[in-house]
Amino acid sequence: MRIDKLLSNMGYGSRKDVKILLKQGAVRVDDQPVKDAKRHVDPNTEQVTVFGETVDYRPFVYLMLNKPEGVISATEDNVESTVIDLIDPSYAHYELFPVGRLDKDTTGLLLITNDGAFNHALMSPRKHVDKVYIAEVDGEMTVEDVRQFAEGVELEDGYTTKPARLEILSRNGRRTTIRLTLSEGKYHQVKRMVAAVGKHVERLERVQIGPLELDANLERGDYRELTEEEVRLLMP
Repeated sequence: MRIDKLLSNMGYGSRKDVKILLKQGAVRVDDQPVKDAKRHVDPNTEQVTVFGETVDYRPFVYLMLNKPEGVISATEDNVESTVIDLIDPSYAHYELFPVGRLDKDTTGLLLITNDGAFNHALMSPRKHVDKVYIAEVDGEMTVEDVRQFAEGVELEDGYTTKPARLEILSRNGRRTTIRLTLSEGKYHQVKRMVAAVGKHVERLERVQIGPLELDANLERGDYRELTEEEVRLLMP
């Protein structure tokens, strides 16, 4: 990789900015000054420093966010706050984006990355990656609902969903807490499926994507980087 591209990718400015750093003698490779922007380096075997600080090159970043209510799953918006607004500006040069989406009022597990292949591996309809939700429902979910969800539910637009696993966790009067596992991600799907059997979702949280569960130590609005093991788990 060219040295100017590497440094630009790591947030040291544009290619023009990097050329200035090179001319200043601020950049070294294996402790040797480098001024040629076209100089190729291997960040895995060569040490690159800028003003004496080692450049820890990472092409991709993977974050787990516990999404709060009131923010939208987008990279930018002129009106609404976005999930990217919650991420520290030190990540800005990675040009992050959310993996899939959660509705504005839905909370829980949202992955954020700059890796398109990672996004595709989790969100492509052909991959059938399970997403697990906990929902508070206004209405009594029944064994018959469990059966209907297992067969697929016809939505208001005539689309029949793929089979889903509905578990009734608890009941409190007319309110029911459910756990729902889906292998697809249609628009407002959980809410529409529950509405199709005559009930209403009042609160919705995503707690799992594939084998990855939401970190119980993350408060709403907090995030952390995925471990290498977690990334491999999601994209072997």
